[in-house]
This record gives sequence, C-alpha cells and structure tokens, in this order.
Amino acid sequence: MSLIDDTRALLATGPLCNACLGRPVADRSFGLTNVDRGRALRTTVALADDEPYAEPDEPCWVCEGLCERFDELATRAIDALGDTELYTYQVGSRIPPLLEENDRLLRIDAGFEPDAGEDLGSELNREVGRRIGRRLGVEVDFHRPDVQFLVDVESDSIEVQRNSVSIYGRYRKLERDIPQTEWDKFDESVEELVAPPFLSAFRGTDAVFHGAGREDVDALMLGSGRPFVLEIKEPHRRMADLDELQAAVNGGTNGKVEIEALAFATHEMIERVKEHDASKTYRATVEFFEPVDESAFEAAVDALEGATIQQRTPNRVDHRRADLVRERTVIGIDGSLTDEYTATVEVHGEGGLYIKELVSGDEGRTEPSLAGLLGVEATVSALDVVDVEGVDEPFLLPEFRLELNGEPASAPDAASPDETVAE
Repeated sequence: MSLIDDTRALLATGPLCNACLGRPVADRSFGLTNVDRGRALRTTVALADDEPYAEPDEPCWVCEGLCERFDELATRAIDALGDTELYTYQVGSRIPPLLEENDRLLRIDAGFEPDAGEDLGSELNREVGRRIGRRLGVEVDFHRPDVQFLVDVESDSIEVQRNSVSIYGRYRKLERDIPQTEWDKFDESVEELVAPPFLSAFRGTDAVFHGAGREDVDALMLGSGRPFVLEIKEPHRRMADLDELQAAVNGGTNGKVEIEALAFATHEMIERVKEHDASKTYRATVEFFEPVDESAFEAAVDALEGATIQQRTPNRVDHRRADLVRERTVIGIDGSLTDEYTATVEVHGEGGLYIKELVSGDEGRTEPSLAGLLGVEATVSALDVVDVEGVDEPFLLPEFRLELNGEPASAPDAASPDETVAE
C-alpha cells in the first residue's frame, strides 16, 4: 500500500490526534516530530481527496488526550524538582496497560506490524524530556543522569529521583582507635569526621564512605593517604567548592583526620576504589619475646623479600571473614633492630596481605613469617600504613573524573513554556 493508503487505514480506526497518527511511521523522515508527521499525513489525504483540512473534533481513541499534555507534564516535572540542581536528566514513564493496548491495536487494525514506528511511552519520554531540557538548558543523559523523572500516567504523578554525587579523595588517619566507618564500639569514625561538611554543602540525605580497603582500627594511615569515594545520597546541590570542603574537614577534626586530592568522580569510581588492584606499604614496630641477634634478623628479613605468603584467615577476624587460605606476595621489605627486643619493619605488600600475622605467624596460620623464621615469638605493637597505590595504574584515571562545566540548572532558572520555541 502507498503512504496515503496507510494514512486512510489509520484514520479509519477512529479519531486520532496528530501524534498518534504520525507515530506508526516514526521511522520515516528524520527531523520531524510525530505531530509534524501526523499533520503532514492528514494534509496529504485532504489534498488527495480535495477535502477541507480538519483536525479531529473528538478525543483521540488511542492516547485519550495524553499527547496533548506534554507541555503540562514538563511543567509539572520542573515544579517537582523544587530547588534541586542538575546538569543532566532523563525521563521515563509508566503507561497504563489500556493505552499500550490501544497503541498496539491501532497498528493491527490499520494493517501495520504491531511494533511499527514508535511506541507511546517512547514518544512521551522524548517529548516531555525535550521540553524539560529546553526550558532548563540541561542535557539528556541515558547512562546515569543527575535527575531521573518518572511520569506515572495511571496515578497522574511525577516522581523525581536524585542520583548521588561522588567525591574522590585521599584521607590520612592521624590518631589510633578510629575505624574507617561507623562502629558502635567507637565514638567516631573517619566517615563521621569527613561527611558532615559534604552533606551540608550538597544538601544530601545521607553519605556513604567507600574506601580502598581499610587499615586496622589501631593503625595510622599516613603518607599520601588512602583513596576513598564519599557518595552523597539524594543531593539537592550538584556543585560545591571542594577546596573549601577540604579546609572545613581538615580544620574541624582536631588533627584526627585529614583529606586531600578531592575531585568530582563518576559513579563508577565507587566500584573502582573498592576493587582496583592496589599495593600497600606498612611500617610496623615489632616487639620480640626473646633477644634477637642482628644477623639472624637480617637473614629473616631477606628471606621474606619477594616471598609468597600463605595466610589462613587470621584468628582476630575469623568471626567476620570466611576461613580461607590466601596467597599474597611480599613485594619488598626492609627493617632494622632498635635493640635486641625491638625492631622497625617496613613492608610493601600485595593488597590483602595481613601484616600483623606476617610478623607473628598467627600460631602457624601464616607461613612463612618473621617470628617463624627467627624462632622467636613476635608481635606488632604499632602499625602505620604509609602508602596505598594502584599496582598497574593510578586509582583516578581521566575517565573516572567528572568534569562539571559552569553552574548547574534548577527549577527557578527554567524558561516559561511561552518563552520556548513552538513545537
């Protein structure tokens, strides 16, 4: 059949708005809206039949007036934002089953394939989204937008989902007995010391701290710090001065925690900071239960250089970790005796290497160990982490850095429908 015959078949199904008339042929002629296509088809048939052009005088039987509400729905979506800021957005919808069935029956009744052209939900998402983007001056993002609108047609409501803000950085923990995240046994944590200024600045509902591993509660984190991502949930603000936030944290923790190297990051950075293959360097103060000879100590340290260590889950954590034997490498080790009962040892180890057990042997659960090689019981009296770095590449690569251009938009910035370009 010709396009004119197809149009007559569509019009014969009942009163149709221009959008529903044009939607079955949405794959024809780029650069047109479905309203444009429907109007052109209606005009072409009127010309071919030498009849006056006339819009339908009855409600559209397919969308039941939904396609006439795109401007209204866009306005309501912007109103639902409140004072939320955004750079990017996406629109989704829930279409009532009756309208979805009408959309399918239109094609079947007119002799089209059931999935010809575009479905009603896709048109609503695009057309409402186009209006939102134009009025706010923001870009659509189909991957992870700042804000996701959900137009629920059946309940006649609009839901707004504010996706989280991710801030990458590094922290130093300069006081012992502070866990990384909230723990009932302790009054404060790195998370609780760092998060408040960010929650206030981004006006979020919660903050989740994601670290590149974690040091023991009684260990310091020194050097350039441990990589982390702070995830701000449901933020109303998308932009803040990270230098000011760094200063607020560093000046407000009484010297317990410091942060640096802050950057806006993509959501994928959360997974990367938790899973990226990293090595750590530790400095341990070691105490021996018997006198140790310097030459024996140096021989034991040399034996651990480059060694592959078999570590069964340590006694101190087996209540919360699976009982496994892990294989880890001592990348580098150096040490010196302070006296015959005390030493300082610096270990560069593969991620997941338990340093306290590398020293003590953990009752034979770690082999080889410094204590085992010396034949002398040993324990770590103080432990500091002095470096955490990616094995093959840095944690924050350019593709994980989020570049924010200019100021974010918000509902008060929106142009009125009358100020936008006509459809």
